[in-house]
Amino acid sequence: MKPDIPAVLAELAGLVARNAVPDVDPAERAGALSLSAALLGMAAEAWDGAAQRLVEENKALRALLSDAGDRAGRNAWLSQGIDDDLRVSVLAAANARLRSALIELHAAVEGDDAPDARALETRIWEELPLSTERRQMSTALA
Repeated sequence: MKPDIPAVLAELAGLVARNAVPDVDPAERAGALSLSAALLGMAAEAWDGAAQRLVEENKALRALLSDAGDRAGRNAWLSQGIDDDLRVSVLAAANARLRSALIELHAAVEGDDAPDARALETRIWEELPLSTERRQMSTALA
């Protein structure tokens, strides 16, 4: 979930505090509370699946980097990592490093007509929608 769940919860805390004041317009309070409820539901769903999603994605990105071999360049070492610390903040930091490495790898193979480069680029393009699907929420704000 972007923004990150702690930032959403902090904003919601402020929204609730502002709406606890007795002179807030009832319609404004009702709208703020409705939005708060929706965001809390989304945050709960995102938080529940965050570690699993990050572990799956990190594994997929490490496999791409591993299969890239020398093409991974200075980021090749990232393919050897494992997610043994399941705190969301640690998983997210590893994910950010892996995504950055994927961008560099994609740039390296994009203009290369070698068959292995084409195959890697195809796999990269296949991973991107999968990454989006992993983040898909069961509900959305309307």
